[in-house]
Amino acid sequence: MEKELTKLFEIFIASSLINNFVFTRFLGLCIFFGVTKKVETAVGMSITFTAVMMISAAMSWVVFNFVMVPLDLTFLKIVVFIGVIAAFVQSSDTIMRKVSPGLYYKLGVYLALISTNCIILAVPLINAGEHYTFLEGITLGLGSGLGFALALVIMASIREKLEIADVPVPFRGLPIAFVTTGLIALAFTGFAGIITS
Repeated sequence: MEKELTKLFEIFIASSLINNFVFTRFLGLCIFFGVTKKVETAVGMSITFTAVMMISAAMSWVVFNFVMVPLDLTFLKIVVFIGVIAAFVQSSDTIMRKVSPGLYYKLGVYLALISTNCIILAVPLINAGEHYTFLEGITLGLGSGLGFALALVIMASIREKLEIADVPVPFRGLPIAFVTTGLIALAFTGFAGIITS
């Protein structure tokens, strides 16, 4: 039991900090730069992304292990995972439109991009490639979601401050955001020294 909990903790820390999808794997940058103009939008997208990652990881794990592996259809995992994720995101899109229309309109086009986002797809692919158990897969989804949330909130906080800062004209907007992201990514490389064996 202790060994299993240790492995779950390692997966969680590795996916949220050491192998952060934004700062070390450089995935999901389109949404990262798109929704980090305001902290409120970044928090809303963080919650949505984390929920979608965990639920799609669970659904994809079930489909992969109970349908695709027995039928020897593992070569179709990318297509099947995109279908599973798209179906779930479409339903969450409809629910969000009814439950929180304000947040739905703030997220705008980025909500539709969740279904084909590389971060969302990466979680089931890593689960299948590493042969994680169901609980390990959900832990990877949770850790990855919280790591992405951390990246969004950090960047949104900084970008709100940069709006009132005296930034040279050629660096205003996206250029200073790219520079800031590079510096944060450099700081996150410090977590790579943490040994997870």
